[in-house]
Amino acid sequence: MPIRAVLWDIDDTIFDYSGADRVGMRRHLEIEGLPAAYTSPEHALDVWKAVTDVQWARFAEGELDFPGQRRERVRAFLGRRLSDAEADEWFGRHATHYEAAWTLFPDTVPVLDRLADVYRHAVLSNSSIHNQDRKLRALGVRDRFEAVVCAVELGVSKPDAGAFHAACEVLELSPHEVAYVGNEPDIDAGGAVAAGLTGIWLDREGLGGRPELVRITGLHELPGLLAGDTRFGAPDTFR
Repeated sequence: MPIRAVLWDIDDTIFDYSGADRVGMRRHLEIEGLPAAYTSPEHALDVWKAVTDVQWARFAEGELDFPGQRRERVRAFLGRRLSDAEADEWFGRHATHYEAAWTLFPDTVPVLDRLADVYRHAVLSNSSIHNQDRKLRALGVRDRFEAVVCAVELGVSKPDAGAFHAACEVLELSPHEVAYVGNEPDIDAGGAVAAGLTGIWLDREGLGGRPELVRITGLHELPGLLAGDTRFGAPDTFR
């Protein structure tokens, strides 16, 4: 049975989360001042990314709730104890600059346009509906997706099969009728495949090295892949 719908990840897939986060944090530190522990803004930005990855993993495992992972990121980055209110205030000041830097990747809208009349579209994100729905509306693409399904409300996160199956149920489609596109090889593509979907790894950085996964390096490759113009399911085509 052919693919009938595309499920999309948001952050670092259609939306340049990493770029916005670095631009926003850089501006935030210009105003707040560089913490003494860091030798340069670049050092601080690298640590912020590493801290984010660690605390986000704790959230995905259910160890922290969504506000909690934000607070722990701030505490780890600043290296000091803060009340919840203090951490929330610091993160909120950062978020103002981060949101000002929001932007879609240049290939997002052209590919959504090309696929609009052929496939149904929805989102499955490991974030919250409050954040992701608001983000998609601010970026002007919320109307491109039938549904936005998020881990915070589901109570289960990618790569758990339950998250992928919940999104398929919203679309009233079987997993084998759905393709999932995301930037994480294990959480997104690998998780989708294990759940019975067609998983597609969007490897924008050209990392490679995962021959078991179907891989594209830009969204411009997706329409041809879905249409069967290439050997769909043969990862070597895209390495």
